[in-house]
Amino acid sequence: MTAIILGWNPDRWNDWNYADVVERVAATGLHLERWSVGRHRNISAGTDAWLLLQGDHGRGLIGHGVVVSEQPEPGPHYAEPGKTAMYVQVAFDILLPRGDQILPEILKEVAPAVPWGSVFGSGHAVEPSQEANIRALWSTFGPSQGPDPTEAVPGTYPEGAVVRVEVNSYERSPEARRACIAYHGTNCAACGFSFELAYGGIGKGFIHIHHVVPVSQLGSDYQLDPITDLVPLCANCHAMAHQGVSTPRTVAELRRIIAEAGFLRGSTVTDKQLEAQRQARELLGPR
Repeated sequence: MTAIILGWNPDRWNDWNYADVVERVAATGLHLERWSVGRHRNISAGTDAWLLLQGDHGRGLIGHGVVVSEQPEPGPHYAEPGKTAMYVQVAFDILLPRGDQILPEILKEVAPAVPWGSVFGSGHAVEPSQEANIRALWSTFGPSQGPDPTEAVPGTYPEGAVVRVEVNSYERSPEARRACIAYHGTNCAACGFSFELAYGGIGKGFIHIHHVVPVSQLGSDYQLDPITDLVPLCANCHAMAHQGVSTPRTVAELRRIIAEAGFLRGSTVTDKQLEAQRQARELLGPR
């Protein structure tokens, strides 16, 4: 399973201040929330989660996140405490303001296999081909923020690798992410933050993946090297890499900024990492 739908009916559950959460995600890039998925158990970490607004408040696609828990865990049902439901931890990375949701009529046109008008509850699986169409639509109607800098983009892989990443090839490449993490680890390359150390099990394996050179500046025939072109950053450092600049700050620049503020943790920078930074600066040219 690569993607699911999370249902949110404010009439049944509204324990968060949604407007505040929208602002928090816009400012920090992340909001963690425990979410019921009914009786669904076959949901693993890394599954995309599309938030569908339901109920009398209007219906439509209103947000996106990623499941960060290894598997669903049982707990009291949020609306009927006498019953049991399965729960996952979701890291929401984009949430639209209420009223800006993508309406079911539009969703049906691009992803007709998903029963948008009759999906209730959470955990409904979405076929990869349908999710690709949803992502394309989301990029048009969703927040105007350009390509997602945390993910590898199709076309940047050598031709022989395309088949291996076909399932999520619209704008995400799990293989590139895994290769980056296998080499660099899951600690933030700039500040050293570890989601696993800070949050325990739910943070295991969770980290943003940042393009050292923006995708927009790479040619269509560029072959992505997930070791030199991608780097793990925590949500805060990832946001600061892009804050107020058209060309993102390098890891070295972020580390200098953090050091000047007095918060840099000690860590070792390898020769390969320094060489990757040098190559990136050559590609970027003068700022």
